[in-house]
Amino acid sequence: MKMLKLVLALLALILVTPAHAADDDFVLRVHALNGESYSDKIEAAEALAALGDGRAAPVLEALADGRLGITPDGTVLIEQDGVYLDPLSGQAVQATGFDAITVNNRVRGVARGAAARLALFSPDVEARRAAMESIMAAGSDDAAEMVRTALAKETDSGIKTMMAATLANLDLVSTDPARRLAAINTLSDSNDPQIRSRLENLLESETDPAVKQAADKMLSGMTFRLGLIDFGANLFQGLSLGSVLLLAAIGLAVTFGVMGVINMAHGEMIMLGAYTAYAVQQFFRAALPPDLIDFYLVAALPAAFLVTALVGIALERGVIRFLYGRPLETMLATWGISLVLQQVVRQIFGATNMEVANPAWMTGGWELAGGFTLTYNRVVIIFFCLAVLGGLAALLRYSSFGLSMRAVTQNRPMASAMGIPTGRVDALTFGLGSGIAGIAGVALSQIGNVSPNLGQGYIVDSFMVVVFGGVGSLWGTLVGALSLGLVNKFLEPYAGAMLGKILVLVFIILFIQKRPRGLFALKGRSVES
Repeated sequence: MKMLKLVLALLALILVTPAHAADDDFVLRVHALNGESYSDKIEAAEALAALGDGRAAPVLEALADGRLGITPDGTVLIEQDGVYLDPLSGQAVQATGFDAITVNNRVRGVARGAAARLALFSPDVEARRAAMESIMAAGSDDAAEMVRTALAKETDSGIKTMMAATLANLDLVSTDPARRLAAINTLSDSNDPQIRSRLENLLESETDPAVKQAADKMLSGMTFRLGLIDFGANLFQGLSLGSVLLLAAIGLAVTFGVMGVINMAHGEMIMLGAYTAYAVQQFFRAALPPDLIDFYLVAALPAAFLVTALVGIALERGVIRFLYGRPLETMLATWGISLVLQQVVRQIFGATNMEVANPAWMTGGWELAGGFTLTYNRVVIIFFCLAVLGGLAALLRYSSFGLSMRAVTQNRPMASAMGIPTGRVDALTFGLGSGIAGIAGVALSQIGNVSPNLGQGYIVDSFMVVVFGGVGSLWGTLVGALSLGLVNKFLEPYAGAMLGKILVLVFIILFIQKRPRGLFALKGRSVES
């Protein structure tokens, strides 16, 4: 029996002593943070972080924030919202005479960096992921051992994969050639632009032939893959820009093709549609249950169409119908109306930008390789603009109004002689074009802020799309918008955004010298005369 008690006592001593030893070491390193010099405090902070103890993170954060202090009896405590906490247990304790430990910017930087690395041992998956991203961005070889320690304790397979990749990334700057070579082999399939940058830096200073050869081979493959990813990104951004231009220009193509009116207030119809979306959003927030807010966009589309269509009809009946056949005066009148509409909106909503939030189902995106992300809002807008184009094409082809509008477009005198009320067709056509501009504004509100000057950024591009594609041609508008969007995005990396637009404008000017009616010219006696 005595022997059994002795064995049990020895086992208890073996099990308890390491925990007590670890606690004692933790306490000693915490007290060392109150060193005599800033260099001593930096050394103590790094030593505390090297323990890999999750309790050290709040201590280091408190040190960086000036909330770590010492009492007259030498006890180090954390001050948090007027409560003093014991670093070892995390429990609140009574304290008097608390004096904060003095730090400088270097100590703060080291403490915050060490606290971020210690998040590798956090029970929160997202905190561990954020810690590894911070370590990867810093590129410090000193953190490699801590990552290895955390990798040995990690249980989540996804986090383990991230840790292995992060460790290999850190090993690219290791002083050991074998570790650098192993890191290159581990990261050989990576498409991360940061890793490519590190490989380029490595090749400039590398002296080991095997490492240099492996790095050069990996860099060649990565450059090829990233080139394909950049092409895909530019293609998606070009289609996205083209869809926005299509929405902005399709209404203008209808009014310009049927009525021959150069409407300089078309951009303000887009702006009114965007502000209608903002107003509907505010109504949903103020008057309806919170769980219905994601449906505000569905209500904003018909509301924006109705508002801008009515404004367009009023504009045509009140001003434009008196100016047919006088294009210069029509341009001046609609330009003046655009200024009036902008000022009215400023008086109602103010001059500051308004934010229209994306619904939950349009927030986020599909993250692809190399940092390329297909955002949900732009994907939805691409399909939405195609749906609008298809609906408009069906309206013009299969409805009696569409038949009348096409007749007026092709030969206005003959359509009038056949009994078609051309005045009513003009008003409804202008309302239709303005309504489509309004729903274009709703779409644009999902990819940027809403301001009184929103439409000014699209009016010139809209006219270029209409002239290039062919006045009054829906298919020409589609091809023109997508072509200009793609060309702009592929030119931007080489020529810049502004020079790219200038080059596109020069091309269109030269193009219409050869084809004055655009890519898809309408057929008919009036349009061909």
